[in-house]
Amino acid sequence: MLGEILTAIVTPFKRDGTLDLERFRALAAFLVDNGSDGLVVTGSTGESATLSDGERFELYEAAVDEVGDRATVVAGTGTYSTEHSVHLTERTNELGVDGFLVVTPYYNKPPQRGIVAHLEAVAAATDRPVVFYDIPSRVVVDAEPGTISRLAEIPNVRAVKQAKPSLDAARHVVACGLDLYAGDDDLVLPFLEVGGVGGVCVHTHVVGPRVKEMITRFREGDVEGARALDEELRPSIELLRVQSNPIAIKKALQLLGHEVGGLRLPLVEADEDETAAIRDCLERLGLLAAVA
Repeated sequence: MLGEILTAIVTPFKRDGTLDLERFRALAAFLVDNGSDGLVVTGSTGESATLSDGERFELYEAAVDEVGDRATVVAGTGTYSTEHSVHLTERTNELGVDGFLVVTPYYNKPPQRGIVAHLEAVAAATDRPVVFYDIPSRVVVDAEPGTISRLAEIPNVRAVKQAKPSLDAARHVVACGLDLYAGDDDLVLPFLEVGGVGGVCVHTHVVGPRVKEMITRFREGDVEGARALDEELRPSIELLRVQSNPIAIKKALQLLGHEVGGLRLPLVEADEDETAAIRDCLERLGLLAAVA
């Protein structure tokens, strides 16, 4: 529906902290040229919590204009306020995006029926596909199987991005008739093996072609080849664990020559030790040597 690999794109900033739309466009084109079937714009990797509504809309428009003719654009419009999420979705729906990513409301810890009511309200604001984002490590609340079943009854809730390792939960998503996307990059292959579509990934900023090849090998029946490639990609998973996302991936992009700028507080730049660890991961992936 939306593609196998959706990269949750970082948001580039200029030295003064404002959006760098030129660099954003360049990165969007690079990602689509290197394995991404689509982009998720203003996810947590895009530092959505620090963006104004106006900045969000500028990014959506730029993404649609730059790559919308050859890739899908999914807007992350979920917040902890249903009213705000509906407003963002209604406005963004007019900009030509292909779908929406809506996270479990964070901080206020709604009950399971509150999650369903939230998704019902947001989904009613668009006729386009909605991807539910289940990420208990960041939002605290874990979406239960019964909740996923109820979400599957909402006509345009079409997929789940699951960022928890439970294969039982993943199988339930598939059994409900929803597209399953890995929300953690090390879950792409395990989720493919239980019927998943692919992943909403961060490591594909730097290893997109290899992740695409891994999925292709799996689809063609070369499961052992896919597993071997998955193992080869281990350093890209280690890279993401150096520091909170997107600190590490932004530093990795900088080391590889992509001018994506810094981060907005409360996120801070990778320090010397973290940078060394990120560089080591890139070297083991053969990426720095290739650039040199």
